Amino acid sequence: MNKKITLSSFTLLWGFFLTLSTFAQGTGGGNSEADLLADLAPESPVRKYAAYTFKSTRIINTHSIENVAAGVLELRIMHRFGAISGGWYELWGLDQAGMRMSLDYGVTPWLTVGGGRTNVGKSYDSFLKIKILRQSSGALKRPVSVSLVSGGIASALRWDNPDRKNYFSSRLSYYHQLLVARKISEEISLQFTPTLLHRNFVEKPEIPNDLWALGTGGRFKLSSRVSANFDYIWLTQASSLKVRNNLSVGVDIETGGHVFQLHVSNGRGLNEGQFIAGSLGNWNDGTVYFGFNLSRVFTVREPRELRIIR
Repeated sequence: MNKKITLSSFTLLWGFFLTLSTFAQGTGGGNSEADLLADLAPESPVRKYAAYTFKSTRIINTHSIENVAAGVLELRIMHRFGAISGGWYELWGLDQAGMRMSLDYGVTPWLTVGGGRTNVGKSYDSFLKIKILRQSSGALKRPVSVSLVSGGIASALRWDNPDRKNYFSSRLSYYHQLLVARKISEEISLQFTPTLLHRNFVEKPEIPNDLWALGTGGRFKLSSRVSANFDYIWLTQASSLKVRNNLSVGVDIETGGHVFQLHVSNGRGLNEGQFIAGSLGNWNDGTVYFGFNLSRVFTVREPRELRIIR
């Protein structure tokens, strides 16, 4: 029953975004004669790349197709509070807080590396993101942007049974993701994220070490600085693991060098191992968690073109 309801919620969200896309394209302005002339005009030889498919390097939880610019360092703070269903006694979850702090750096325009620490589970993580293709039009048409993300997670929790022989490798998990995104219009962006999550240590022999998931996310631009976002991660083994597929919705607000993200999610986890395979909250009974992400960028190394000019 829970699985059907969760999938139904996702279907409604997906239909909402597609409806907004159709509306935005149908009310784009201009007259039909001008559109016909544009169709008959010779194709521009200039290659034009899609820019700002998403406002941030994270949609909400999951990586977005965006990279940190070359020579730029991004400080990101992710907060997730307790369950809203806790009511007044828990101040609707604000009495509890999980946090992840991270630093991501743009090595080149196509390579970002980063890492962070999460107090939920006392875990450390690192990743690299490689841009493979960029959506473009004009002389070279590419319908989508594609990136590859590979990361590792290490738990620093004390051993449950310190007297037995424990291995450091048991603390490790790995994930690999293919990000496929398209900026449909100035207002609508969509992304699909096939994911493989590998955990070296599992509690029972019947639990698989390898977990497969399909993430999907979207952005609807409300104004030049505000957008509505959603994340959904469908885990193929969710029912056997007795967890729920992660669903998060929120808004992005850009304020100069900051991007402020407000959201609600049915998972408290803040790294891939946690929110992909450990979401327990239920949207139906209010066991969901309010949170926010805050990012700030700093220029560490100026682009080569600016150094040459100076």
